[in-house]
Amino acid sequence: MLQVKINDKYNYEVEKNGNGVLIDNEQIKADIRQLSDSTYHIINDLQSYNVEVISFNGAEKNAEIKVNNNIYIVTAKDQFDILLDKLGLSNLNAAKVSEIKAPMPGMVLKVFAGEGMEIKKGDNLFVLEAMKMENIIKAPADVVVKTVKIKPGDKVEKGQILMLF
Repeated sequence: MLQVKINDKYNYEVEKNGNGVLIDNEQIKADIRQLSDSTYHIINDLQSYNVEVISFNGAEKNAEIKVNNNIYIVTAKDQFDILLDKLGLSNLNAAKVSEIKAPMPGMVLKVFAGEGMEIKKGDNLFVLEAMKMENIIKAPADVVVKTVKIKPGDKVEKGQILMLF
């Protein structure tokens, strides 16, 4: 069973069964044909729908879908996500980061992030040269840069605070 939310507005319970799909405990008998990797044609209750999957993120269980030229944002929660919500543990995956420290002694070559910038997890923050190797330091979580305490050419020690978020 999945709890599906469309455009953060409409909620449905979706479940597969032997005969097809149940949506809010109502059997759906649609004719679904896959036309390509991301396009489908659906006929349900004598109505025709052209469906295109614009983007899909399986890890986060969300998708952007175009149905007859209308775009919908779809998010889903499976039984495990629902259980985590009930236990109050659903936000444990979100990392709380307030600073980044130098992982090793070295010299700052480039700084990509500036104060006030919104950074996504995995974005490049700066380049640190250590033992003649260039190391790109990436953001550990989605953050907003509060303070940058380094500039190109600075020498840093292991554990030194370099940025505040």
